[in-house]
Amino acid sequence: MFMLSFPAAAFATNCYVVATAPGQECLVVDPGIGVVDTLRSVFAEHRLRPAAVLLTHGHLDHVFSVTPVCRDAGPAYVPTFIHGDDRYRLENPVDLLSPDLKAMFIQQFGRDGWQEPADVKTIADGDSVQIAGIDLDVRHAPGHTEGSVMFGMDAIANGVPGELDRTMFSGDVLFAGSIGRTDLAGGSTEAMTDSLRDVVLPLADSTLVLPGHGPATTMKRERATNPYLQGLTQ
Repeated sequence: MFMLSFPAAAFATNCYVVATAPGQECLVVDPGIGVVDTLRSVFAEHRLRPAAVLLTHGHLDHVFSVTPVCRDAGPAYVPTFIHGDDRYRLENPVDLLSPDLKAMFIQQFGRDGWQEPADVKTIADGDSVQIAGIDLDVRHAPGHTEGSVMFGMDAIANGVPGELDRTMFSGDVLFAGSIGRTDLAGGSTEAMTDSLRDVVLPLADSTLVLPGHGPATTMKRERATNPYLQGLTQ
């Protein structure tokens, strides 16, 4: 499995590109702010053709470039997948920022040009996404936002140690040593605790965790060291 990641231009949001191999169709996970040029270079270098965009949730720092990525993919827009509870966030995520953050964002990046993706498909817990020869399962894990999800697949990137056999794109649910904040609009500490207990803890230790921010980790490491998982029982 071919996987590549790089941080966006703001908020260090991880953008992921996933394909069965170079020269094939690919999936883009969480195209944030200022990633379009880098993605174009990645597609050209590895001869990849975007087939879909997957969004772990609808915050601006994860969705800002979704429309140009979908539009640039070819003569037809490729689909964008997002949980139904976060669908409203794609109408205009800039307007959902706090007043101070909104003013700062507009000053730095401008506001003109936001366009909702043309082909948005809503997903729900337990759904499967089967595109570009890749099968992913959807796990709804609210708390950071109402519609936060994690995408899992029974594959790992080439070169990853052999004791790992599954990958989870965890968005802002689970980080290395931490979790996503719950104090933003749509967040809930209670929902996050439920998600950590019922969705995260059952993950196998052999799971590679690719978060929305920060370094990759493993479920074995997080189960043993992440303070937000300590004391939770399934």
